Amino acid sequence: MTDIAIEVERLTKSFDQRVVVRDLTLKVPKGAIFGFLGPNGSGKTTTIRMLCGLLTPDSGTGTCLGYDILTESELIKRQVGYMTQRFSLYEDLSIRENLEFVSRIYGVPNPVQAARAAIERLGLEGRSEQLAGELSGGWKQRLALGACILPQPRLLLLDEPTAGVDPKARRDFWDEIHHLAAEGITVLVSTHYMDEAERCHEIGYIAYGRLLVHGTVEDVIKESGLSTWNVSGANLAALTEKLNTTAGVDMVAPFGTSLHVSGRNGKQLEKSIFALKRSDKSHHWTRSEPSLEDVFIHLMSEADDNFAVENRDERA
Repeated sequence: MTDIAIEVERLTKSFDQRVVVRDLTLKVPKGAIFGFLGPNGSGKTTTIRMLCGLLTPDSGTGTCLGYDILTESELIKRQVGYMTQRFSLYEDLSIRENLEFVSRIYGVPNPVQAARAAIERLGLEGRSEQLAGELSGGWKQRLALGACILPQPRLLLLDEPTAGVDPKARRDFWDEIHHLAAEGITVLVSTHYMDEAERCHEIGYIAYGRLLVHGTVEDVIKESGLSTWNVSGANLAALTEKLNTTAGVDMVAPFGTSLHVSGRNGKQLEKSIFALKRSDKSHHWTRSEPSLEDVFIHLMSEADDNFAVENRDERA
């Protein structure tokens, strides 16, 4: 058995003659949690669906779980658990009834016992007879995950699974995802939350249909080449305007009562900041490590909007 769960090259997909994903190449190890980040409409969901054979690319090649994504997609689908953004189980059935129903749909042996095991694993024992429609977002999320893992899939697809869920429920959810990965299940997850991205083994950032970077969080931050400073003090709004026209400054982002100031030319940035420190004593400057959010904001500012480019070309 290979240690690679997914390996694809130059995947491209268009809808209505508009390229949504372009020339995507990626390799995901077995048992890894791979996080996809990017703005809305960037191609995250389309990418995930192509990687597992749920959507046929216009061009490109690859394998998922050892099967060809172009010719053996039906074999892939049988080993995939897919959790969508919107809760898709029956709200007028109880937790137990939903899980038993899903077990029967997938032909799981002894559906009653399988549902009971899922309930125990996800800490739903005290709520097993509660109607799904009465559950909070966090409990609905647990139920949906329980339904996904009933057929014992080798690959989990999670499309922004924790949107609108409180921090405690999100942390519990991610603890369970790590337990599943430790059992050998590969997980592809899209998210907008930086703290969730940092819990992935590897991440990829997609903007306007292109995979801009991928690797571990540490590698992505290091390869960004960003130098970052933190500044606090009075009248940060005015300072922001000044910094936006300062040599060496590529990005200024507010974080609470301070600003993160970043740039790829570390020497130029340092020179400009030292000049500011000499001329203005009302602000306190400290060196800082770039955060994942710093990196992604910078990547987004550097990316070409393919939709805008295509529209411009059409008008030309």
